[in-house]
Amino acid sequence: MRTEVLTVQTGSRPTVRDITAEAERFVAGQGDGLLHVFVPHATAGLAIIETGAGSDADLLTALDELLPTDDRWRHRHGSPGHGRDHVLPAFVPPYATLPVIDGHLALGTWQSVCLVDPNGDNPTRQVRLSFLPA
Repeated sequence: MRTEVLTVQTGSRPTVRDITAEAERFVAGQGDGLLHVFVPHATAGLAIIETGAGSDADLLTALDELLPTDDRWRHRHGSPGHGRDHVLPAFVPPYATLPVIDGHLALGTWQSVCLVDPNGDNPTRQVRLSFLPA
């Protein structure tokens, strides 16, 4: 298995960050296998979605509606409503496994690999890419 850790700057606002290009570079020339992407954080996740046409903003809006940043959460350290960030991985998992064919991600036409980070308290995230050859 080959593995590498990316450092991703997500800033101080909720964001959906497309990391497809970084994942493609990692598997380039590797042949067939599986790419496992993992975010070792309790308040971030990964989504395979379309970006650039508003879906990334729609995802953040949907998360705000489903998991509001108010005082209902028992987990209360950090910014107001931060407890909801700790619930996020139950809805947007911190991992994804993708097929790699001939050194390229086998994504659909409009699919992108995205880091979903609603937590403005942590502006830097780690993403582990691991390639398992066939």
